Amino acid sequence: MFRSTEAHAAAPHIAPTPVNGVFGTSPLAPKFSRSNRYAYNQSKGGGDISDAFSSLAGAEFGQLPARYADIKRAIIPTKEEEKTLVKTWTQILAGLEILVAEIKARGSEIIPKVEYKEIQDGTVSADLLDRIRTVGTVIVKGAVPSEVALGWKSQIQEYARTNRDLATGFPRENPQVWEFYHSKAQIQARTHPGVLGTQEYLLSQWHASPDVEVSFQTPISYFDRLRIRFPGDNKFSIGPHVDGGSVERWEDPTYRKCYSKLFSSAWEEYDPFDGTHRVHSTMDLYKGQGSCNVFRSWQGWLSMSTTSANEGTLQVVPNVKMVSAYIMLRPFFRPRQSRGELEGDEDKFLAAENWVLDLESTDFPGSVPSRGQELSLETHPHICFMDTVTSIPRVEPGDQVYWHCDVIHAVERVNHGTGDASVMYIPAVPLTENNAEYLAAQLGSFLAGYPPYDFSGGAGEGAFKDRSTADDVYPSAVSRRAVGLEMFPDTSEGLSSAQRDLMRKANEWLLGQA
Repeated sequence: MFRSTEAHAAAPHIAPTPVNGVFGTSPLAPKFSRSNRYAYNQSKGGGDISDAFSSLAGAEFGQLPARYADIKRAIIPTKEEEKTLVKTWTQILAGLEILVAEIKARGSEIIPKVEYKEIQDGTVSADLLDRIRTVGTVIVKGAVPSEVALGWKSQIQEYARTNRDLATGFPRENPQVWEFYHSKAQIQARTHPGVLGTQEYLLSQWHASPDVEVSFQTPISYFDRLRIRFPGDNKFSIGPHVDGGSVERWEDPTYRKCYSKLFSSAWEEYDPFDGTHRVHSTMDLYKGQGSCNVFRSWQGWLSMSTTSANEGTLQVVPNVKMVSAYIMLRPFFRPRQSRGELEGDEDKFLAAENWVLDLESTDFPGSVPSRGQELSLETHPHICFMDTVTSIPRVEPGDQVYWHCDVIHAVERVNHGTGDASVMYIPAVPLTENNAEYLAAQLGSFLAGYPPYDFSGGAGEGAFKDRSTADDVYPSAVSRRAVGLEMFPDTSEGLSSAQRDLMRKANEWLLGQA
């Protein structure tokens, strides 16, 4: 049976020290004696969410430097491995053809839903769980009452009105994706017991080697933006993409290890829920707005509106394993003949015999250093996006939607509805040492009102009226621990040796002990 970590004993409160520190000069900023890579004064530049995507920013997908050809050769160094890769590629293309037909036939019904009560009672069926893991996306209903979620939206709208002269977002002239991280509603939602209980359950679907310092039983909070998308909007249109960096998947040696089986004859043994190497992967080599320094096992949001298909909602390609395999192998192959040379014959263009090994070029389609991994019919044609990009089923206020960190997702191009499409971005994040270091810096940003490290620089919400404080965090040990206000229980029963070491290191980051 699933049991909330609420049963853990409360840990001591960490009181912020009212002196200047590495997080800025606010009298509320805590001072930690050890330096932190993610402190506010190290923050990335940038303006808004458009900086994360080449398509939103109007940037070009330029040619990559010559060293990217060397990366390909480092991954596939021998003739024998070349032969294996070609065989794997052929198998993946055949599998994709079947998958595309299934998604086209089933549409949004392929995306599973689960009631939060089933999670609480431990009654989620094995079949449903298998669907969640295969599709990589799930809608969780009943964890947050509808009226609570609607109240949060009202609070946010008032927060925006009250601070309009200081607030920024995208698009600049009439924001819909606000650069808000510290509104009371966001803090209350992130630390709500139903949200953290859902995240604990979803994180538990992941695993890692016993000696890896990660706790998939300990959700922590990652402060992200929110959106209130207007009826008729066509500006906040994000095409198919995958978060967690772009070229980093191939360029960072540790990140690459996550996908090592996909480059072997044992590619079908690849487990998307194995976090062994993700814990230490570098997903932000270029300090860009399109990258994230935190291992977010599940991306997610909480709905603050009733939204159906064609009303500006989330879209996903509902599969993890097969699609990830294709994405990772795609840079190593190019078409013999283009669509134009084949006079638009799509079947001939997509056929396996039209694709040959490419270890010489620097092409990593849709990958731009410092921006997110984008995909399209031009860059990743075998996914057949017209048939596979699937709008999620209708959601109500309080519903949560989560998708595996490698799932391709998009936002519908136009909100054809009569109401807003409103969500708070709240991913499910496990405790790791790197995530704990980020959490410590994020705590300082929270208390002082600065944007978190991964987001835009500038003054943030420091001067905003009605900005949240530590008093707005849900009053439980689990909730306060999630934002870094209480220590992690490093002496609790059931922890492995690696987890005890992790908890100790996490507490050192929060306390600033050298």
